[in-house]
Amino acid sequence: MNPVITVAAVVFRDRDGRMLTVRKSGTTKFMLPGGKLEPGESAAEAAVREVAEELGVRLGVQDLTLLGEFEADAANEPGHLVRSTVFTWAGEVTPDAASEIAELRWASLAEITEGAEFAPLTREYVVPALEPA
Repeated sequence: MNPVITVAAVVFRDRDGRMLTVRKSGTTKFMLPGGKLEPGESAAEAAVREVAEELGVRLGVQDLTLLGEFEADAANEPGHLVRSTVFTWAGEVTPDAASEIAELRWASLAEITEGAEFAPLTREYVVPALEPA
C-alpha cells in the first residue's frame, strides 16, 4: 500500500471562473494552494495557515466551505497518494507567491482538465466536483 500524504487545500476562483493554481519550487505540477496538516491542526486550520504562508492571503476558518475529501496519486512524490480536504472560498483574492511557491497560475477548468501539468487530484477530482452536474 502506498504511503498517504494528508493535506488541506482551498479553491479560489476569479470573476471569469478561472481557478488559482500554484507550483511549488522544485516541482513541475500545478496544484491547489494548501499543504500538510501540523499535529493537532484541523483541515480548515491547516488550509487557512498554508494560504497565509503561500499566498499572503488571510482567511478565517468560518469563511471556508467544504467541497469534499479526495484521494489521488501524489503529483510530486512518486509512489505516494495524497488525501486532501478541499475547501472553497467565495471572495476575490490578490495572491503573491511566497514561501515555497515558485509560480501562480489562473487557469480555466477546461485547461486544468486537459492539462498534464496539473496535479491529478485537482484535474480528476476537484474540477469535476466544481462543475454543475
